[in-house]
Amino acid sequence: MSLIIAYVGKKGCVMASDKRKIGYFGDKKNLNLLEKELYEGKIDNDDDFLARANELGISIKITDDANKLKIIGNTIRGEVSTKGTFETRRRRIYGTTNGYQIIELLGSDTEKRQAGENGVIIFGNEYAKRLAETLIKRKWKPSLSLRYMGEIFESILEEVASKTPTVGKKVDVLMQQPKFDKAEAQRHLNITIDHDIKVLTKFRQELTEKLVQQSIEIERANKIIDKGEVGKVVNIDGNMLFVQLNKDVQALDDNWKQRAGPGQNVLMFTDSDNVKIGDKVVIENEDLCLKKDKSSLQCDIILCSL
Repeated sequence: MSLIIAYVGKKGCVMASDKRKIGYFGDKKNLNLLEKELYEGKIDNDDDFLARANELGISIKITDDANKLKIIGNTIRGEVSTKGTFETRRRRIYGTTNGYQIIELLGSDTEKRQAGENGVIIFGNEYAKRLAETLIKRKWKPSLSLRYMGEIFESILEEVASKTPTVGKKVDVLMQQPKFDKAEAQRHLNITIDHDIKVLTKFRQELTEKLVQQSIEIERANKIIDKGEVGKVVNIDGNMLFVQLNKDVQALDDNWKQRAGPGQNVLMFTDSDNVKIGDKVVIENEDLCLKKDKSSLQCDIILCSL
């Protein structure tokens, strides 16, 4: 759901992109039908798109705030991506003066890489690309300045957006004009791209680690006891109680490390003077207390099930 137009040549590089992003949820068969109608140009505008999605029982979310272009050093990067079940597929163009490279990534693994020196490159679905190509042939001339090319690309994107909801009306335009010959351009692109992919790899690793940690935290939180019996009083020393944990209860500290296992004793405190050996300790309504009279207890541990 994107359209990126790039010019690369001896004048430099200019890229223009829409900012549209569309999220889908619904029956796969109907979703495929909706996408087919979109890509064949049978749906002209956002209102018709929303109406047709509703007919097919597809929930959609349209936003126009995606940043598909980025300047990296002396290079502009444009990216379109598709999220799959397990991995994100990315298609990127990196452009600078006298050179560009197109990279296809699955996750952070490079599947395809090709280089070129000059030209007009278009990323997008086939229908949007055909519209853009027709407009470029009509409006674009090699003699134009880089700035004017950017203005033409912007107007083309806006016109395409008026004919298909796969492209949004908000547009970004970026330019770079370093002094590179063709060999320098490819050397610079190689260094820039290799570093950029390493950054992506590191980001994905950190994200995976974060998701794993979140999953662990959720699993631990689900084991916190908020109701039921946890142990019994086995010793009393003033306001200090030694409580023996039940066979299915453990005590953890704030770092989720075990302080006491089933059958072991933990220290609790009370203000009650009516505590006896053998009294049951429970959690009711997430409060730690004695079962017999609901006298409140305190401790510095987390009581969890095994």
